[in-house]
Amino acid sequence: MPRASTHAPDSGWTDSDCPVARTLDLVGDRWSLLVVRDAMDGARSFTEFQRRTGIARNILSDRLRKLTAHGLLAQRTAPSGRRREYVLTDAGRDLFPVVVTLRQWGERHAFAPGEVHSTLVDQRGGSVPDLVPVGPDGTVLDADTTHVRKARLDPASDCGR
Repeated sequence: MPRASTHAPDSGWTDSDCPVARTLDLVGDRWSLLVVRDAMDGARSFTEFQRRTGIARNILSDRLRKLTAHGLLAQRTAPSGRRREYVLTDAGRDLFPVVVTLRQWGERHAFAPGEVHSTLVDQRGGSVPDLVPVGPDGTVLDADTTHVRKARLDPASDCGR
């Protein structure tokens, strides 16, 4: 079921009618997606995010603030009661297939054959199958079998997939 956006169109969007452009405006930089990836892997504190990513403190502060402001992360009191921690919201968890697809693309195209890399496994240690979009009839969809239906007729708007 579609959810209402909490992000009204404004002049700051790269392309306000394109979901791909808006998503990239929110999480398209390297550090934002790595913070989301690490939150999915259990990082909660500023220190954990910094240690895992190696990101500069000022950039990490900016990304955490942005991801929280846009509803991908939320802050809560840590179980110890002494600190605040960051947790994924439903919107942040909805990025899981995006991160998995980027990982799978990277496994195929960013490493030399036989080069060692991390792998994503399920709770039983099994390999995660490739994510592949399919149509209602089960047909595999790709760039040759889909097209974008524009929200408005504007030749200047060039929203890709």
